[in-house]
Amino acid sequence: MNLAAIQSFLKAIAKNNNREWFEKNKTKYVEAKTYFDDFVEALHKEILKFDESLAGLNPRKLAFRIYRDVRFSKDKRPYKTNMGAGLSAHGKMDQEPGYYIHIEPGKSFMAGGFYMPNPENLAKIRQEIDYNTNDFLKILNDKKFKKYFTGLDDFDKLKTAPKGYPKDHPHIGLLKNKSFVISHYFTDKAVQDKKFVKTAAEVAKAMKPLNDFLKAAVG
Repeated sequence: MNLAAIQSFLKAIAKNNNREWFEKNKTKYVEAKTYFDDFVEALHKEILKFDESLAGLNPRKLAFRIYRDVRFSKDKRPYKTNMGAGLSAHGKMDQEPGYYIHIEPGKSFMAGGFYMPNPENLAKIRQEIDYNTNDFLKILNDKKFKKYFTGLDDFDKLKTAPKGYPKDHPHIGLLKNKSFVISHYFTDKAVQDKKFVKTAAEVAKAMKPLNDFLKAAVG
């Protein structure tokens, strides 16, 4: 597992984001991808120590494709400049909470929670937060949680109160969320550290109570 080599490849493709360069350097990509799969496999093994719901996964199939979908994007660069993987009970965090690891020079992070739930799941999560607010706040205020997170990411929120909830609801700020995600960022030095698998697993462990709450909400 060579995370420095992954970062080196990603820096190179960021400067040469075209098919001609990629094809000429395909072996470097395959090498970096293998290192990343090795890392995800090791991370999966560590997370299994506290989250058995991931036991049925093949960790070497959890990485997302490096090829970008440019059909509806003004940015026509064909390749991502990161490597990422999603770990959740049924695969890659498709309509379920889980753990996401993202390696990108200067922008590496780990995220957890529930990204863009569909309308049915979103309604269930809001209802669960409304009914069990104290339990939800207890998770967000836990010492182990606050070691890595400052609260929910606020990138995906309504501007007004969601349907069925009053504008003066005491926790309207939480209910406005359309995604329920938390993130922790890593420096490039931290990513290259020999203990990074353990570090990432510690962050994941701090995420688990939120994932469990969200899983119960939509289950």
